[in-house]
Order: sequence, then structure tokens, then C-alpha cells
Amino acid sequence: MNESSVARTRHTAGRTGTFRSDPVRIICFVVLLGLTAAMLSPVWFMISTSLKSPKEMLMFPPTWIPQTFAFDNFAELFRNSDLKFGRQYANSLIVALLAVIGTVLSSSFVAFGFARYSAKMKGFIFMLLMSTLMLPYPAVMIPQFILFYKIGLHDSLLPLIVPSFFGSAYMVFLLRQFFLSLPNELFDAGRMDGCSEIRLYWNITLPLSGSVLATVSIFTFIWSWNDLLAPVLYLDSQENFTLPIGMAAMLSSKFRIAPWNLLMAASILSVLPIIALFAVAQKRFVEGIVTTGIK
Repeated sequence: MNESSVARTRHTAGRTGTFRSDPVRIICFVVLLGLTAAMLSPVWFMISTSLKSPKEMLMFPPTWIPQTFAFDNFAELFRNSDLKFGRQYANSLIVALLAVIGTVLSSSFVAFGFARYSAKMKGFIFMLLMSTLMLPYPAVMIPQFILFYKIGLHDSLLPLIVPSFFGSAYMVFLLRQFFLSLPNELFDAGRMDGCSEIRLYWNITLPLSGSVLATVSIFTFIWSWNDLLAPVLYLDSQENFTLPIGMAAMLSSKFRIAPWNLLMAASILSVLPIIALFAVAQKRFVEGIVTTGIK
């Protein structure tokens, strides 16, 4: 068999194999398309409900596409003085942003000490710190509540912010794993140039840790933004409510009919900061997970 015959045979076999695999690929594509539609259907229903009028909201069976688009629902959230949605949105942003700042600074400082210095019983202390991850929040909830109540911080945003400035065991672990991957030569060179230990932390370690710091920031922002238990525990006045507890209050008895259209509009607005944060820091977030996991 000459070379041209071999080439034609390979070409025919390649085309046949591709043809035979096409039905499988089409079936996989259809299945994946159906699963995607099923997963996105609640999101679409949320968007659709947020654009419905109160009358259309109560229709049965429900419509998937609004007959009239009531964009005024989003303005009503901020216009209705009973909801205080704008104030609660600002409270959540304040708490989440300050929690990010506190967690990043405190956890990275502790992680830097565990990663770069040697001391007696360092391993035991680190293990003791990691063991706090097994403590459920209800185990510390009551003592922490009594502490903040005794010092007069109840019904304020401070109990939601102050604990973040004392570090997070999980974030310390995440940051320590990354800091261990930084070469010692950088710190030796910094010491030779006269850098203090604080400058080694601030001018060398943090600028090289953008990916893992982005990961910590995203995790902390999401946990603080979605937290419902702590605000319910500490906050009493509606002016101090954060967004999760404010949205839960929309279903209270003061409304004759639950305003699901307003609640869905509030849900969309509450998701936007998380989507924006992840879109901006997605690359850094993935890098932080990969590099920390490899280490």
C-alpha cells in the first residue's frame, strides 16, 4: 500500500470516527443544556417576579414573563419608608467592608508570624488555633453576646465588626499556607537592606500575596454579607438592621400580603455586590485557591 492510500484510509477513518462521535456529543450537549436551564430557572423566576405588579404576582398559574414590566418595584424599595431598604443596604455594606479589612489585616499578621518565625511550641499553638474550627458558633454565641451586652454595644453594628479584627482561624490557615511558599531569600535581602519586621510584612509579604488576599476578601465579604444569625442576635431597631434581617422582616405580619415582587427585587439587588466582587477578583481568586492548595 502506497503512502497516498494510507493517507486516504486515515482521512476516511477520521471522518467516520468524528461522524460516529457526533450523536454522543449532541446528546451530551442537549443534556447539559437541559441541566443548565433547570439550574437557571429559579434565577429567571426571581427576575420575572421582581418585575411583576402586585396583581400579576398573585396570578395562578404564575407567568414566566411579566405581562407588564414593573421596574418601579426597585424604586419602591428605597421609596417606602416602612422598609428602610436603603439604610439596611448601607448597613450591610459597612459591616461587610469593615469585616474584610479587619479579617485581612489581623489574619495576615498572625499568619505571617506562624509562617516566618520559629518559636517553642509554635506547632502546638497553631494546632490549638486550628482546633477552634471545630467549635460550632452556638458554643460561643451566648458568652459573646453577654460580653457585648455588658460593655453596652448591643443593638449596634459593632458586634458584627469587632470580632473580625481578632482574626479568623480558617483565614490564618489559608494565608499561612501561602506565606510558606515565599522564598526566604526575599526576607534575608530585606533585612540586609535594613527593613524592620513590620516592613517585611507590609512591604514584601502583602504585595506578593494579592491572589490569596483576594480569596480571603471574597470569602469574608460573602460570609458577612449573607450572615443572618448574628444580626438577629444583636440588632433590635430597624434602623440598624442589615440586609438579610431586613428582607426577612418583609414577610412579617405588618404586610397583609407578602410583597414577593419587592422581595425578589431586593434579592436581585442583594446579589449584585457579590457578583461584582467575584467578577473583578475572579482571576485572583482562582490563583489563590490553586497556589494555596498546591502548597
